[in-house]
Amino acid sequence: MKHQITPYLIFNGNAKEALEFYKKTFDGEISDVQTYGEADFPTPSEAENKIMHARFKKGELFFMVSDAFPNQDVESGSNIALVLEFEEQEEIDTIYSRLAENGTVAMELQDTFWGARYAKVKDAFGITWDLNYTYSK
Repeated sequence: MKHQITPYLIFNGNAKEALEFYKKTFDGEISDVQTYGEADFPTPSEAENKIMHARFKKGELFFMVSDAFPNQDVESGSNIALVLEFEEQEEIDTIYSRLAENGTVAMELQDTFWGARYAKVKDAFGITWDLNYTYSK
């Protein structure tokens, strides 16, 4: 596993506004913006222009951002997840199993349309983890 944790900020439909605020505040760059409408899965019309994923970077400052999917509101304090990027498939499988054992699985470990193996799990202490292993191209 890479030895860093990436914060993932989740918003109630105003991620674009938040990104512009952070861009102005930190004088950083926004990249890899994808809306739910651009994704390869069924999306309600009200979510088509909402941000499914984006990245923010300014020097060593780095975080990812998305809007919550419709009907999945977030509250202040529960709108952040910690992302772990894995270098080996066996490692993501092991960590997923350990986190899920006494936790709550929000998204089962699975292959994704973005070329990765991914899961979202809230551990027994209420911390949400996004686990990602990107397949070699």
